Amino acid sequence: MATTDIAPRESSGQLGRKRIVNDMSVQVATVNGSGSQSSNTVLLRSIFQMGVPVSGKNLFPSNIAGLPTWYTIRANKDGYIGRKKEIDFLVAMNPETAQEDTLSLAAGASVLYDEPLGLNKLRDDLIFYSVPYDKLVAAVCPEAKLRKLVKNMVYVGVVANLLEIEMAEVEKAIRRQFAKKVKAANLNLAAAQAGFDYAKSSLKKGDAYFIQRMNETAGKIIIDGNSAAALGCMFAGCTVVTWYPITPSSSLVETMIEYMKEYRIGPDGKATFAIVQAEDELAAIGMVIGAGWAGARSMTATAGPGISLMSEFAGLAYYAEVPGVIWDIQRVGPSTGLPTRTSQGDMLSTAVLSHGDTKHIMLIPCSAAECFSMAQEAFNLAEQFQTLIFVMSDLDLGMNNWMSDPFEYPKEPIKRGKVLAKEDLQRLGGFGRYKDVDGDGVGYRTLPGTDHPAAAYFTRGSGHNEQSQYSERPDDYENNMERLNRKFETVRSFVPRPEITKGDKAKIGIIAYGTSHWGIIESRDQLRSEYSIETDYLRLRAYPFTREVHEFIEQHERVYVVEQNRDAQMLSLLKLDLKPELITRLRSISHLDGLPLDARSVTDELSMMEGK
Repeated sequence: MATTDIAPRESSGQLGRKRIVNDMSVQVATVNGSGSQSSNTVLLRSIFQMGVPVSGKNLFPSNIAGLPTWYTIRANKDGYIGRKKEIDFLVAMNPETAQEDTLSLAAGASVLYDEPLGLNKLRDDLIFYSVPYDKLVAAVCPEAKLRKLVKNMVYVGVVANLLEIEMAEVEKAIRRQFAKKVKAANLNLAAAQAGFDYAKSSLKKGDAYFIQRMNETAGKIIIDGNSAAALGCMFAGCTVVTWYPITPSSSLVETMIEYMKEYRIGPDGKATFAIVQAEDELAAIGMVIGAGWAGARSMTATAGPGISLMSEFAGLAYYAEVPGVIWDIQRVGPSTGLPTRTSQGDMLSTAVLSHGDTKHIMLIPCSAAECFSMAQEAFNLAEQFQTLIFVMSDLDLGMNNWMSDPFEYPKEPIKRGKVLAKEDLQRLGGFGRYKDVDGDGVGYRTLPGTDHPAAAYFTRGSGHNEQSQYSERPDDYENNMERLNRKFETVRSFVPRPEITKGDKAKIGIIAYGTSHWGIIESRDQLRSEYSIETDYLRLRAYPFTREVHEFIEQHERVYVVEQNRDAQMLSLLKLDLKPELITRLRSISHLDGLPLDARSVTDELSMMEGK
């Protein structure tokens, strides 16, 4: 399965004739389990170290080693780091997909292939480079069992020569990748050098693509969203993590384990945290609720199938008003589904997860930096509003490499919300756990162990009165439901506000969220330059919606809601929130092939809907 269209695409007429610098998409097609991840990371970092904005996206199989995998590196001088639909330079290392991958390319693209594949016979409108990998790797790797792994590093050297990536940067990236394994670093460096030398002596440059040194990555880092989230949760003061492994969320907790072992061990040598692998997702969320009730900052990480299994406990936390944080690294599902494909398919179900009239708060990061910062916001909001907070990431953000500014050290103190201490109870004499004293829908709570006889209360589900006493009275239930709704309305003023980019004349608005952002900012430039379509843009960062969302829709004749699911889930939530006369302004653009959203798809769809 190629990751682009199968039919050959029309040539732009520029490839091979005009020098194209720091603007390309390189796709490496290999086999899962062949060690290509290290080679791809080295290639990505080499370009990054030359100061060129870059991103890397992995498309890998969901079952066993030996199946096809693709890795796409986007280098762009203007800072576009979303997926590019077209592939400019193919490194074909997998015999099973080589022909299909080659046939999918646009005319004028380049193909670097293993000599026995004979791909140059397929088409006469591509630029081909043939390399005898087995011969080259045998000369530098005496151990036959290691050659399959080292072979991939040969193509790094070949690509470096063809694109004019400096070998000094390749060596630096290899040394970093194998920092604790000097022997492995030397072996891989020798393989890369062999590829570089072969390309220099035996291959004639025929394509138009070049990497040249810039200064656009100074001070920046490369990190995946799950690692950023793990750091953010640790900085937020999380002490209890419970989980059940599921792709693509597992690496979040696995990374957090390593961070906590390094930074959260007390002076006595004992851990100041608890990370528990539960028997299933139900147990995981149950432990989160128990720890949150006891006063700990607790969390779990999962994906769509796990969210479904957590439904009943999510309702308990909503009605009993117990804080906790859930990271949903969204993927295609359900069940086994396509766990290694990205999606934004859990938005609607998570907003109303569980039974009855539940309404959940969702935070929606678009970058590694927001994974870090929103982790802290999530825990503060969870305790402020005594409820679960869902952080809606996705596979593309969670598991892929992203360029980012360094994260800002948290400056704000941890906010525990309305927690009554012994001194408060001595002054008040008592409290009603579910009583709305301040008019914001949020009651006061105590933590277990508070040394005062009035601190105790029953934690109950939906059947209780203001004093937390069991009740089936209709008026008690109605009052409780209205108070919970009042709390949800209060939340609108405290969740992260949307990011809005506006001009002076645009009648068309675009609303998107999460990783769709990176395709949207590039698409807006395409729409302007190719079709003279001016657009304003609002990036949602949270649900419930703030007043700015309503105002944005009111200010535009048509608003396109772009999302990575089939059924326009965010648009559905907007319809529930808007005045009826505004609903007719909304249009849907859906992207649902499991690949990260690319700009060209948005541009083509929106321009067509605008009659261009």
